[in-house]
This record gives sequence, structure tokens and C-alpha cells, in this order.
Amino acid sequence: METSGGTPKAQKKLTPLWRAVIEIAFIVFLFYSNLLMGEFTRANQHGKSFLAGLRDVMTLENLAIALVTAFIGYVVFEYLRKKL
Repeated sequence: METSGGTPKAQKKLTPLWRAVIEIAFIVFLFYSNLLMGEFTRANQHGKSFLAGLRDVMTLENLAIALVTAFIGYVVFEYLRKKL
């Protein structure tokens, strides 16, 4: 069955890419949720708001760390999937 964008082979090549994007995005989500929970655990007695906590954890440095570690995690899990 041919799709409007090309051949079925082209569609099969996109599937691993989309899986990688979804898995990396999920790892980044887990990273940021962990940072946010830590922010509230550390500073909860000061009455910090949710937006103030988000402002503290949403930095370019944290984004870079999240993306690099998510990519490393994805590569490791792909290796383990193929190995096992």
C-alpha cells in the first residue's frame, strides 16, 4: 500500500526515528519531573509556587543535560534491545 508521501519503504524508515524521538522525549520528561520534585522537596517550607519551581528548573543548562543523557539512555537501551 502506497502512502501519499512516498513508498512503504520510506514510511518504514521513519518508524525508528519516531520511536527514538518519543523515547528521548519521555526520558527528558522524567528528568524534568525529577528536577521539579527535588525543587519542591528542597524549598517547600518557603512556600514556593509551581511557576517559581518551573522557572528554577527550566534552564538551558538543564536542557542540555537532559538531551545528552536522554540520547545516551536511548543508545544504551537500543543496544540492549538488539543484544538481548
